[in-house]
Amino acid sequence: MMKKTDALYPPIEPYETGELLVGDGHRVYWEVSGNPEGKPVVFLHGGPGSGTSPWQRQFFDPKRYRIVLLDQRGCGKSTPHASAPDADFRHITTAHLIADIELLRKNLGIARWQVFGGSWGSALALAYAQAHPDAVTELVLRGIFTLRRVELEWFYEGGAAALFPDLWESFIAPIPVLERSHMIEAYHRRLFDPDPAVHVPAAVAWATWEASTVTLTPNAAQIEAMSDPEKATAFARMENHFFVHRGWWEEGQLIAGVDLIRHIPTVIVQGRHDVVTPMMTAWDLHRAWPEAELVVVDDAGHAATEPGTKKALRAATDRFARAAR
Repeated sequence: MMKKTDALYPPIEPYETGELLVGDGHRVYWEVSGNPEGKPVVFLHGGPGSGTSPWQRQFFDPKRYRIVLLDQRGCGKSTPHASAPDADFRHITTAHLIADIELLRKNLGIARWQVFGGSWGSALALAYAQAHPDAVTELVLRGIFTLRRVELEWFYEGGAAALFPDLWESFIAPIPVLERSHMIEAYHRRLFDPDPAVHVPAAVAWATWEASTVTLTPNAAQIEAMSDPEKATAFARMENHFFVHRGWWEEGQLIAGVDLIRHIPTVIVQGRHDVVTPMMTAWDLHRAWPEAELVVVDDAGHAATEPGTKKALRAATDRFARAAR
């Protein structure tokens, strides 16, 4: 039996899965679980590049929600995979991902759905909602990230080194001293080198840096999982690809665009001690959008797996489960 004190709902399996042909040679994996007649919700994973995991279905009451998960282009079970030496990133942009989400909504016969996204998923959720506000019933956002210059420079250009100087040394180790003033660009050259002897160690270093800082205290199992060479390669390449292009957005575009979605009921969940996507961005978004509820979890970092964050996210989805579709 589910108890109110449980952080998430029990594990469930999907009742439907498929591959969506989105063009440009890409196939996007999707799945549906929960109640076929329930309130539709789509889960947008982070990274970009991480893919979905079965436990992410557990944020939603399976009796009340029709739960849609998808792996964005190039990652998870979607193909072609970004870890391939000859992976082509020309047709992997924010605009492509938004179009994929909208195509999936229409193919599943969903008129409107709740959009749930964390980290990069929060940026994609904001962008999707601003592009298709009439398709969104509510937003649940976690670990706000909008790819502004200050956000990227904080985590990848030396700001977070003040808190993790030991881990930072490992992150910069693959990069020659003369290139360390522009770490994202320096990593880009290595991550997209066709030689696995070059791009795999760079990818592992990139992924390990994030895995080691994503939780309030280090999680050895998570670090090991994210450092797997194949997963790390897809993850690092996808992140770096989007970061080099700044999401194909103007500086501050997602926060400036809140007037397009101000009417959508929204909960923002932010870890107070998040060093990957610091609270400054959630605060800036909330100041521009005071109608959105901001929930600050004082004993959490960035990861959605932390207890206080899981409870806050479940509370948000439970509340919206009772709202009209």
